[in-house]
Amino acid sequence: MGYTNQRQAYGNTLVELGKTDERIVVLDADLGGSTMGKLFEAEFPERHFEMGIAEADMTSVAAGLAQTGHIPFTNSFAVFSGGRAFDQIRQTIAIGKLNVKICGSSSGLSDFGDGATHQCVEDMAIFRAVPNMTVLCPADANETVEAVKAMVEMQGPCYIRLNRNDYENSTQEGVPFKIGEPVIMREGHDIALFAAGYMVHLALEAAEALKDKISVKVINVATIKPLNTEAVIAAAADCKAVVTAEEHNIRGGMGSAIAEALCKNPKPIEFVGMKDEFGCSAHNYKELLEHFGLTTKALIAAVEKMYNNY
Repeated sequence: MGYTNQRQAYGNTLVELGKTDERIVVLDADLGGSTMGKLFEAEFPERHFEMGIAEADMTSVAAGLAQTGHIPFTNSFAVFSGGRAFDQIRQTIAIGKLNVKICGSSSGLSDFGDGATHQCVEDMAIFRAVPNMTVLCPADANETVEAVKAMVEMQGPCYIRLNRNDYENSTQEGVPFKIGEPVIMREGHDIALFAAGYMVHLALEAAEALKDKISVKVINVATIKPLNTEAVIAAAADCKAVVTAEEHNIRGGMGSAIAEALCKNPKPIEFVGMKDEFGCSAHNYKELLEHFGLTTKALIAAVEKMYNNY
């Protein structure tokens, strides 16, 4: 079944997986209607735990469930799932290498109406810095389905960030998700454009708009950590410069991961993302992306700059 919303894809995939794997349990922090944990609750009420507005408590309970052989998924807005529970995530789950899966819903700027307090633009940086943690940022709903399946199959702590809004898929339905592997979405030889999350869709639009004058290779970086360094180097090898695009602070996120991967085979690089700033409220998602320069137009400008300068 095709989805155009990552939250719907996430919730329904957990339900489908839960039908054959009784180890899966889901915990919500009073936001099941938004995270789509409510779908799992409706199907398996005895395996769903409503923890209230208490993310730290929820995370500690998840750690306990993991130690009894369950596969717990904790759900909240990205800004709360990691921020309010960081101590429990670090001290118990990460140090203990526990098999807990953390979902940061409504990540980036996608909760456009609630402003900076609910828009998480630093979560990938935070989770990247935590040892033993896997960090995923699927491009769309199709990839979310497969990423959740991969989360269940892998052993150990994992964080996934999801967008709140509907948008069309850029990836194909049913393609198995390989943790750690960047995926070339479009071939090119002038500029390598690495993108994560919704920005993959915009990167493909930018590459198409520029096709008659600049050859742009588009790489989907759905795993932020661990990241196959050799694959990143290979993807950029035949291009003269690199652009990264993410709905996240440019400090510490996907762009930083790409720069680290390329440090022994350096390329000129331009970062498109939040310029070390918080979000703000807006009437809609697109308005907010426009305000912060996270658009197809901005990616075209970044690619042109790197192509003309190098």
